Amino acid sequence: MITRKHRFPFLDVLRGIALVAMAIYHFGWDLAFFNYVAPELVNEGPWKYFARSIASSFLLLVGVGLILAHSNGIRWQGFWLRWAKIAGAALLITVATYFATPDAFIFFGILHQIAFASLAGLLFLRLPWLALIAIGVVWVIAAPYLRFDVLAGLHLSWTGLANETVRSNDYVPVFPWFGVVLIGMGIGAFLFRRDVLFANPFEKFSDTGLGRLLAFIGRHSLIFYLLHQPVLIALIYVYSLVLPAQIDPAELSAGFQNNCQQTCQAQYNQTQCAYYCNCVETDLVEAELFTPLMNGEIQFGEQEPLAISQACSLDMLAIPEGSDDNG
Repeated sequence: MITRKHRFPFLDVLRGIALVAMAIYHFGWDLAFFNYVAPELVNEGPWKYFARSIASSFLLLVGVGLILAHSNGIRWQGFWLRWAKIAGAALLITVATYFATPDAFIFFGILHQIAFASLAGLLFLRLPWLALIAIGVVWVIAAPYLRFDVLAGLHLSWTGLANETVRSNDYVPVFPWFGVVLIGMGIGAFLFRRDVLFANPFEKFSDTGLGRLLAFIGRHSLIFYLLHQPVLIALIYVYSLVLPAQIDPAELSAGFQNNCQQTCQAQYNQTQCAYYCNCVETDLVEAELFTPLMNGEIQFGEQEPLAISQACSLDMLAIPEGSDDNG
């Protein structure tokens, strides 16, 4: 029987590994934010899949944890206390990022997903392990095909079902990511029935200094999650005061054009987006706002950059949709 204080050291170690991997990714993201590396490095290719693998590992462990936490019934007082901590931390992330990066603030990131899954997962607790995995797999596979125009603009982008472009520095919507939690619940139920979870496959490693450190981080995952990013940003910021990043104007322009056109072409054609992005960059340069904007010294949602964007948008919309060079 699992008691209130029963812990599984190898799960703490796995959680600690996931948290360290997340810190490594965020360190790369912060370097890009301060222009020490190109933004594409962390937004595309291997680093993009690295980020998704980290999110997947977290949510798989959340699913396993749900099975273990409620295997002997739901202790509602403890459940609501833990849920309030997670939901409160998620709200704190939303508020902080809204002021720090208002054009891409986090409204439904990994903590929001964990808070949601902690509640929604209760509905699936009594299902057999195979059913949990099957539902989770279908949930993940079906997600790209479940897009509804009618949901756009209704503040339902957190579901992952609204057919609209989402700008957020951490976006982990219900579809497909809750499906990963369900798969984790299925894995947890499968292992729990066979008492596998009561063994420690990392027993020797858990007794090493590194193993104990990872387990400690895993046991205090919420604190680590909330603190590691401010610490990393502060360290890089101090470093940037001593050795500022050397910015290549051509690379800065290429990065802006790449990100701008990728976002724009989700709704408009190539010709319209090429005009819009060139218009915005030209006007920002003339107003001496382009470099400060790309350096993060000002935000795109501030008055002058926003006015430039809106003016260029109006001009762009005057271009006929059928004027795409490829059309």
